[in-house]
Amino acid sequence: MKANKYVLKALDAYPYNLEEASESLEYALSYDSEDTTALCLMGRMHSEIFNDFDAAKNYFLEALAINVHAIEVYPHYINVLIWKEDYADAEKFIDFALGVKGTDKAWLLYRKAGLYEQLKKWKQALKMIKEARAIAHYTCIIDWLKTLEERIKTKTAEKKKNKSGKKNKKKQDKKSKNAA
Repeated sequence: MKANKYVLKALDAYPYNLEEASESLEYALSYDSEDTTALCLMGRMHSEIFNDFDAAKNYFLEALAINVHAIEVYPHYINVLIWKEDYADAEKFIDFALGVKGTDKAWLLYRKAGLYEQLKKWKQALKMIKEARAIAHYTCIIDWLKTLEERIKTKTAEKKKNKSGKKNKKKQDKKSKNAA
């Protein structure tokens, strides 16, 4: 397979020179409309720069329809699904991606933990963090997992504190009613 030089130019220009990246992507896609890397980068541009998540999702889906094992698309597609609050689709796709050889399983579990955090499923999020930590081999992923775990534990501690505060207030209200 001959490398599409316009895709390489677009990758080199993105995100620092958007005009050049966009022009190179247009040429790349006119040269080969089924280039999954070009479609993925076009999706990234629409999601990360223009916040046009629907257009981005369409580019990612087009790339995946051409090659479902284009793993360079997976992280960006997952991010768009989460940003669009398509949580059920995000969870299904993460589960699918976890079964594909060559994917970064630790990163996928990290994103799944983040998804559960957004859904306020704290125990499931912590379970994903534990699984991801066991297989993580990059320091940055380990650091992200640690930060996510600390944030979730802070949220659960606040939740417990608020619940106990409400119980104590109810007890005090009962005592003041009984005293009166």
